[in-house]
Amino acid sequence: MKAYFIRRLLLIPLTLVGITLLVFTIQRKAPGGPMEQELTQLLGGEGGARRARAAEGAVLSAAQVMEIEEKYQRDRSLIRGYGDWLGLTKKDLEKAGAEFADGEKEVVIPMPGTVYSVRVIREEGGGLSKQLLDAEGADLDAPELIDPWEVRLRSPEDQAASWKNWMKGVAVPENLAWRAVLHRPGRDGLLQGSLGASEKYQDPVGQMIMDRMPVSIFFGGISMVLIYAICLPLGVVKAIKHRSWLDNVSSVMVFAGYAIPGYALGSLLVVYLGAKLGWFPLGGFPGDRFHELGPAGKLRDVFDHGIMPLVCYVIGSFAFMTLMMKNNLMEHLASDYVRTATAKGAPFRSAVFKHAFRNSIIPIATTFGGNITLLVTGSILIERVFDINGFGLLQFNALLERDEPLIMGVLFVSSALMLIGNVLSDLCVALVDPRVSYN
Repeated sequence: MKAYFIRRLLLIPLTLVGITLLVFTIQRKAPGGPMEQELTQLLGGEGGARRARAAEGAVLSAAQVMEIEEKYQRDRSLIRGYGDWLGLTKKDLEKAGAEFADGEKEVVIPMPGTVYSVRVIREEGGGLSKQLLDAEGADLDAPELIDPWEVRLRSPEDQAASWKNWMKGVAVPENLAWRAVLHRPGRDGLLQGSLGASEKYQDPVGQMIMDRMPVSIFFGGISMVLIYAICLPLGVVKAIKHRSWLDNVSSVMVFAGYAIPGYALGSLLVVYLGAKLGWFPLGGFPGDRFHELGPAGKLRDVFDHGIMPLVCYVIGSFAFMTLMMKNNLMEHLASDYVRTATAKGAPFRSAVFKHAFRNSIIPIATTFGGNITLLVTGSILIERVFDINGFGLLQFNALLERDEPLIMGVLFVSSALMLIGNVLSDLCVALVDPRVSYN
């Protein structure tokens, strides 16, 4: 069994590579990406309107298109871009570019994040040299400042290819120039513990995820405790008291809860309990003045802001888990081995809890990993309804805004949790069912 789980754990990185590569490819190939959006904003139109405006007048130069291409890392191939995200290859940590004037062999490029500039010189043999300049434009001898920076040259043919790729249907502008790109290369990807920076918020993706994890863990953890603590005993009682008034009444409540999606119930709770009756806040978690309150006030604030979302988190899983426990236990209570145990004089309680119950929770053990994933990732729709700044809402905003680094970051975390959860489910099944060996 140990060898099986070691193999499963070793397969997790390979599976993550497959998942992230697939999504990375879809992001790059799907229309309407961040580069297309910025070009649309600059040209003031989409599709044919964009092409018409570009063709009517030189509202956008080839240098601008190339600069936007470099901004969104579209100047690299798909595989190279994915290698940069993983941290296998060196990417441009910082960069700036400028075009050579017609007939000129020199161009000055501001060094990003500093007051210095770099003079780039095209030499006769086709090589490049660079010279650091101070704030007044005088030569400065500081190898420690300029050595980490490199320069690459992009030809007019590169500009033409970039224009044809992004401005389809529009004639290539004339008088294309050579372009020098000053960049500081380095590895800064997943293998280095970095998920990049958000294009929308300019914050580190890893820090954005960690800031929202506690909220999702709070709701997911309490929901999980409530579900297992209430559903398993309730399912046992319903199976033992099958067709009694208790079973019938609880079944109506369970099926009603199962039929109502959590986000739909959340909308009703916000409207009636929040807006009309004013019993609870309309959204947010915790309150705006949470840090100003004392211990009792903080506890009340958490209760007021958390009770409605918790009901929505629990309602669907509550019904599903209760019915699963009841149906599994009823099936095993009707099995031959339970009837044999009672026929030999075993008490009914012993037959239920020592024989049938353990076999009944085997299917429930398979759902444990999925619940662990939900514990951390939260619910996108419920967090959206209640305006809870958790991991689920972060995923929603990343997709809505096409923030590619943020999408890749939340995808990696949620996929890793899902795969680890699957391994934990197998482990739970092995612990519950001694017949499982995973050889």
